Amino acid sequence: MKVSLPSQLRLVSDKALIADLETRMAIVEKRIAEATSHTEPLVNEMSSHLSAAGGKRLRPVLTLLTSHLGNSNEEEVLDAAVVMEITHLATLYHDDVMDQASKRRGVDTAHMVWGNNVAILTGDLLFARASNIVSGLGDDSLKLQAKVFEQLVLGQLHETIGPQDGQDIIEHYYEVLRDKTGSLIALSAQIGALVSGAPGEYQEPLKQFGESIGVAFQLIDDIIDIQSTKDQSGKVAGTDLLAGVPTLPVLLLANHHDADSQALLAKISNGLEEADLKDVLSKLRSHKVMAESLSITNGWADRAKAALGPLPASSVKSALIAFADAVVDRQG
Repeated sequence: MKVSLPSQLRLVSDKALIADLETRMAIVEKRIAEATSHTEPLVNEMSSHLSAAGGKRLRPVLTLLTSHLGNSNEEEVLDAAVVMEITHLATLYHDDVMDQASKRRGVDTAHMVWGNNVAILTGDLLFARASNIVSGLGDDSLKLQAKVFEQLVLGQLHETIGPQDGQDIIEHYYEVLRDKTGSLIALSAQIGALVSGAPGEYQEPLKQFGESIGVAFQLIDDIIDIQSTKDQSGKVAGTDLLAGVPTLPVLLLANHHDADSQALLAKISNGLEEADLKDVLSKLRSHKVMAESLSITNGWADRAKAALGPLPASSVKSALIAFADAVVDRQG
């Protein structure tokens, strides 16, 4: 499978850097296929189900990119990139069970094919495979991965139980996104720099960059779920709305107290029927909450880019800024 880098990265003037990312991603892609394979045919089919379906591979690309802050030729860099994608895949198996999603990357989700128990165990197997690989990268990498694994679970737990009494619902939502998505993107940036021997003072800026980009990534998904057509994004609009999954535009509706906004929020909150979806999407698309959501999303991307301040001016820093732009400019 050929992985295309985000188009914004191709605008980076250092063409040698981009060529190296493309070359090494081809190697990583082969290693991902090997790492998600198994000698037992059925287990192999299950563990490679989502990997074979494709994906953006943003996390391993980010790992390879930040490795250029140190010695990018270290063999451990490739292993670290593989670990990031396998860990991400494992979370998808679990997320799809929690959300009862029917499709992922254009194919039936694992729990739709094999049932919830098998899907959960397959996710566990991939987590175990990732841990086996990262155990060879040294204590610091292992500790980072273990901490993020805990953060991933806490994010899912906090999403499931909802905000606590007195907690702002939107701030709670950002915290969930930071844990569920931002933590792994941050780890992808950090571990590339770590295993390549880059200066230790880069770790905190890369963490802040990754967590903020993770929030922006999910907020753009919220907008795409409402704004984009299937031709634009390949996704059916309103799937999160129908599933009752919280999204930023719907959460922001609560701040609008006019009768139309409150009626729209009530229709969504009380269990949206598919027959009403077209009308609800039309009203949301023309509502102020869409512009508000995009402004907030761009704010998170700006926060990510600002976090890179302590890094020296370089083609890597320029590429990281382009990476942030690619996250918020995507259509699907």
